[in-house]
Amino acid sequence: MSSLLIQNATAVVTMNEGRETLYGVDILCDDGVIQSISQSGKPRSPHESAVPSISADAVIDADGMIVYPGLINTHHHLYQSMTRNISRVQHLELFDWLKALYQVWKGIDEEAVYYGALVGLGELLKSGCTTSCDHHYVFPKAAGYRLIDAELEAAAELGIRMVACRGSMSKGEKHGGLPPDNLVEDIDDILQDSERLINKYHDPSATSMRRIALAPCSPFSVSDDLMRETASIARMSGVRLHTHLAETRDEELDCLEKTGMRPLAYMESLGWLGPDVWFAHGVHFTGDEVNLLAVSSTGVAHCPTSNMKLSSGRAGLEAFLEAGVPVGLGVDGSASNDCSNMISEIRTCYLLHRLELGPCAPRPEDILHVATVGGASVIGWPELGRIAVGHPADMFAVDASNFDWVGAESGPMAALATLGCQRPVSFTIVAGKVVVSDGELVNVDEPTLAEQARKISRRLCAS
Repeated sequence: MSSLLIQNATAVVTMNEGRETLYGVDILCDDGVIQSISQSGKPRSPHESAVPSISADAVIDADGMIVYPGLINTHHHLYQSMTRNISRVQHLELFDWLKALYQVWKGIDEEAVYYGALVGLGELLKSGCTTSCDHHYVFPKAAGYRLIDAELEAAAELGIRMVACRGSMSKGEKHGGLPPDNLVEDIDDILQDSERLINKYHDPSATSMRRIALAPCSPFSVSDDLMRETASIARMSGVRLHTHLAETRDEELDCLEKTGMRPLAYMESLGWLGPDVWFAHGVHFTGDEVNLLAVSSTGVAHCPTSNMKLSSGRAGLEAFLEAGVPVGLGVDGSASNDCSNMISEIRTCYLLHRLELGPCAPRPEDILHVATVGGASVIGWPELGRIAVGHPADMFAVDASNFDWVGAESGPMAALATLGCQRPVSFTIVAGKVVVSDGELVNVDEPTLAEQARKISRRLCAS
């Protein structure tokens, strides 16, 4: 593997244990790992001699740039990139929204999933995301079983790290579930495919490019047996567990009516708490439930934009952080966010909590921590989310010399939350390889991709 030198970086926000920001440094990456971080050899004055330069196969001049750790997206539905901005669902809340969109999503196939992943993951890379989880749970009977495979192929083509969460729905409308019956699967088929994906793709190494998690959709779309058997397979195989939970009041009422328990108590009864589990949303947890999450080290993917759009409420990020709950940031599906932009999610998260909590809101640096180190903790990949020697070489840079960052030099760590970034990042690096350069994806032709994906989207949305 070739080496890469990021040279003359104006600032490097490390997100290491001391949350240090370094100024005027070089970062050498080799074999996909950060080998050294040192003071730049660039002379700082006419009277200063240059330090002997570091040699590398490729060099990026990062003068004027702020370098950040790669962002980690802990919850997404990539296929929804093909079905965003559908006008007839924009006024609906979660249950009605899902029922309407299931009629569109019943038309997805391997091609739609592949291109949806290319588009969604491409957007993420252009906003500094280097690792993404995707929760795919819609398997129309005519679509075949290779939908997760198609996502992983797209991720490999783009060069992004991927946690593919094999989702599932087993309880259709005739059994009191939310999805239509033609979108649910037989339990044996779900479990068999889960084992196939783990055996074929899961790589638990620190420098892995792909991992598998198991992820029944939600308490209102799967059976008790599927939840228990999925947990058993996951724990025997050493993979993580993921599902939606406590997203809306409707879900809470539905769970109480059908099980006599609140959603988190129901999950606990099924063995779905622990350091190998993370839930998407967690908007409606009580104080005692937050403490239970902390004690059990159960994680949460916080998705503020989606929760705002669907009027689900505001998750108590400040309570999660105070209690010590592992928490990361997620953009959620493009149909409930309408973009896959992690920097936008950071800013939205910061502003939402400022609006609600004022001076007691999490600080900008805390939000960045959630989007990096926090996300790494949630998905069980602690080597990610920071710039440090010996860690995977995942990072991105924003050109702070541009017009829209004038006056923002004093607080690099806070800038993504306070300013955001209204353009693609200057470059994104995953495993020591440049995958975004000058704001453009390196490994695909963007105009060609957009043209082909648009045709598929139009076909899908017209069905």
